Amino acid sequence: MKKILLISLSLSILCCTSDQNKMIVSGNIDGLKKGTLYLQTNTDSTIVNLDSVNLKGESKFKLSTIINQPDIYYLYLDKVDNDTLNDIITFFGNKGEIDINTRLSTFDSSYEITGSKNTDLLREYFSIIRKYNLQNLDLLEIFYKAQIENNQNRIDSVNSQIENLIKRKYLYSLNFAITNSANEVSPYIAVSQIPDANKDLLIKLYDTLPINIKESKYGKILNNLTKD
Repeated sequence: MKKILLISLSLSILCCTSDQNKMIVSGNIDGLKKGTLYLQTNTDSTIVNLDSVNLKGESKFKLSTIINQPDIYYLYLDKVDNDTLNDIITFFGNKGEIDINTRLSTFDSSYEITGSKNTDLLREYFSIIRKYNLQNLDLLEIFYKAQIENNQNRIDSVNSQIENLIKRKYLYSLNFAITNSANEVSPYIAVSQIPDANKDLLIKLYDTLPINIKESKYGKILNNLTKD
């Protein structure tokens, strides 16, 4: 009888632990009639499917996985049309419930997400970085035109503007990461967007991280970058 009680207690503890470490991703894809939705992650540079659901005449979905700490995850929609473009939503997953709602026609651009502060911050960051990238494209267009015209003065001027833009982009990334150092997205931005930044700047960022963020996946990667 005691053995049975011990086994039951152990199973209860395991179930509670699993529930506490579970991430549940649910939501709705407006306009979807048929397709398979995958919850994915990147493990050792390989995309791994964690859960999936086959949707037929139903646009609502629910996926789940066990998660140890906040990390980058992907919601990939296979519409069975052999077109993989614009079918992936990248988000910062965490324990608990995350709600993602989007449209079939604008799957990766019109989505709304709740339950992940890191994702909110990441989207805020990229909304500004996108402006820097557009400015860079405009400058590159001017640069190539100047090369064709063999206009050295214009080439030198644009080169200077591009270098200044890159510096401002790096400083913005660093300042954003420092401002939000209490969140896992902070070291993630550093290691994914500015890993080749001046080591002193990376050390400055790392020193602002609280202990729990330093011990996170991307906190450890950032620490390694400061030592190389």
